[in-house]
Order: sequence, then C-alpha cells, then structure tokens
Amino acid sequence: MTITTGGVPPARNTSVALARGLLTGGVIGASLAALVVGGIIESVPLFVTGLGLPAAYGLVFFLAGMPRRAREAAIAPCTALAVVESVEAVGGEATSDVAVRFDLTVAPDDVPAFRVAFTQDINLADLPDYRAGGVVVVQYPPEKPWRVRIVKRPTPEWEERVAGARLDSAPGPVLASEPTGGCAVGSATLLALLLAAAGVVLLFRADLFDEGASAQPPSSAQPSASASASASSSSSSSTTVVSSASGTVTLGPNQSFLDKGELRKAGGSLTKSTDTRAALTVVVQDRLLSVVYAPTGSQAPTFDPDSLPYDRFPALVEEAKSSLGVGSPQTWQLTVERLTGSLTIRVGVTGTEGTASLEADGDGKVLRRTPAH
Repeated sequence: MTITTGGVPPARNTSVALARGLLTGGVIGASLAALVVGGIIESVPLFVTGLGLPAAYGLVFFLAGMPRRAREAAIAPCTALAVVESVEAVGGEATSDVAVRFDLTVAPDDVPAFRVAFTQDINLADLPDYRAGGVVVVQYPPEKPWRVRIVKRPTPEWEERVAGARLDSAPGPVLASEPTGGCAVGSATLLALLLAAAGVVLLFRADLFDEGASAQPPSSAQPSASASASASSSSSSSTTVVSSASGTVTLGPNQSFLDKGELRKAGGSLTKSTDTRAALTVVVQDRLLSVVYAPTGSQAPTFDPDSLPYDRFPALVEEAKSSLGVGSPQTWQLTVERLTGSLTIRVGVTGTEGTASLEADGDGKVLRRTPAH
C-alpha cells in the first residue's frame, strides 16, 4: 500500500469556539476580580463567589457536554494501519510506563492518509516494539482523527495485516490537536476576561474608594509599615499592591510567572510589604499573583505563603497543559488553599478539548489528575 495524499481534518465550528472563549474569559475575569475585591473590602459573600464561580462553571460545562460525549461514545472508532515516523520519550515517573510522543502516518482503508502527532503511555518493556518505520494498528473517533491511540493488542486479523503491510509517509501538516479558531478565540477570551474584571471593579467601586479613603493617613504624618493600609510599588517589570487584606503582583509585558524564579521573587516582595503572614488563598495566573490574607481573629484554616513550593508551580502547570488532553491550552489558573484541612495546590487548564485539572499536596507532589472530558 502506497500513500501519496493527505487527509483533511473536519472543520471546526468557529462560532462555538468564540462563544466558549468569551464565556471562559468572563468567568476567569469575574472570579479573579471577585477574589481580590472581596479581600480588599472584606466581603465574605463576594470572596466566596469568586471561589465558587469557576467550580460552578466547570460543573455546567461538564453537564452540558454529556449529551455530546454520549453520542460520540455510541460511534464505533475507526481502526487503521499506521507507520511510525518518529518516537520520542518525553517524560515519566518512577513507574513501568513512560510518556512517549509518536509521529505517525495513518492509512485508513476508505479515506486518504494523514499525519498525526500525539503522546501515549507505553510500558518500558514494550518500547522496542515501536521503532521508526514500523507498522502499528491504531484507533480514533471518526470525526476527531487527532485523537489517535495505538492498539497495544490488536486482533489476529489486524496482526496479519500488520505483518504484510508496507506504508509510505503521507505529506501534509501534522495534526497535533483539534484545529483552533486562531487568534480570534484568544482575543475574545482576553477581551471577556478584561471586561468581566472591570465590571466587578466598577460594581464595587464605591466600597473600594471608601476603603482607600479610610486608610489614607493625614498629610502631615508619615505612613507606618505596621498600618498595612495600602502600599504599592511599581517598576518597569512588575507592579506590587499590598493591603491588610490582600496582595497582588502584576508582571509587565513579555513576562510570565512560569519563568524561572519569578514566583519566588514575587512572593518575597509581598512578604516584605506586609506584616501579615497567614493566607487564606493564593491564586496564580500567567502574569498575576494574588494572595488573600486572613482577617484578624479569623478561625478559617490558613497557611504561610512563604512555605509554598513556588519552584514546583511552573512544572505543575506545564504538566496540566500537556498531559491531560485539553488540546491547545488557552487559559490556566493555579489555586492554593487549605479549606479541607490539608494544603492543596490545584491547577485548572482550559483548552480546545475542554477543561482539566490536577491536584498536588503542599510539597508539589501530584495526588490526582482529572483529564479533559
């Protein structure tokens, strides 16, 4: 069998992707703004809303997708032969399985061949069976050919076909995930995030301004470090704002908290700016770090933000973005809290394939993973 033409992936519904981007951005912006504003004005209902909004959105998103997942599950997957173009081990823990990235030419019987790249866990003992140029049996949903999986134990009929098959490489682009809506979806998500955050701030602007006015020291007096009313500092690279209830660090353009050392430096800048150490929650996004401190006399479970494994945060985010099947990642958020008694680090990622999350303990060790649905 000689393959010379490339398959064309199904078209993506751009309007649905834009609507999902707008809704996701709005939820993220409103949630983060509610956390920060609720902490500043010490409004428990607003703060709780900021925590509960992402969870409610995730639940609605999951329930809304159940009919679609049921329809997809009822469709039998396509089975085809494929030739291995390249194999690369990309990671793994101290177990018998290792994550392997494959580049395959898939040759279905009834449609043109196509190239696809994906990651799949393979047992260490089986790695020698997957060499470049070898033929394997794969399965994939008919409407989503980028969700290819190698069949580790094919039926005798397919084993016979593998033994006598000769496949050539297919030209064309390599599918790595579902085609996206391009920059339009990302721009829509960012716009919705900014509008939602601005809406929350404007809605509670009177309370915010009253809080700032009551904390302003007399013009003839010097502000003291212990007052913790409201302090801010900015530079060309970041802006730090600290009050008795919360602290935020915002990075400048072309920077990210996934960069080495940025989180540790930002956490230290907040510690130097306030005497308050006990925190209720820490929220990290790409360029924004927010810490909500416990009010005086609060009985809620707290933790010391200086004790967090900041150096592990970028690795946890990258693992959630690359190994939980979200497709092309669009937004992520890392939240640290101990509402259940033990310190929990939770990373949520939203991509073209849905929303996924992972949880880690206080040392940054992953406890559970929830792949995209």
